[in-house]
Amino acid sequence: QVQLVESGGGSVQTGGSLRLSCELSGRTFSLYSMGWFRQAPGEEREFVATISRTGDITYYADSVKGRFTISRDNAKNTVYLQMSSLRPEDTAVYSCAAGSFGTRPIQYAVWGQGTKVTVSS
Repeated sequence: QVQLVESGGGSVQTGGSLRLSCELSGRTFSLYSMGWFRQAPGEEREFVATISRTGDITYYADSVKGRFTISRDNAKNTVYLQMSSLRPEDTAVYSCAAGSFGTRPIQYAVWGQGTKVTVSS
């Protein structure tokens, strides 16, 4: 059974940092590009970042570029999202996904359940 499990969400103040983790089980992790998406209440799902299968290529949404860093450890079947200089507008449920390298949700076949991030001013 393929499964993605996120962890690391929580509540922080503006300017704070969090690191999200997402572990894949049931599939060969290194065969997938990985992505992070987020969805705020009442909003559509939004692309955040993606990383290639080997980790040598990354791409970010303009809204998080320079503040967030996506990385992966294929030996641990885990992708990370290091978030710094957090803003209230970063508040959302963050989900990881496994699939093809890209910014559209349809490019990803497997999704985690999400972890909530709340940034207070």
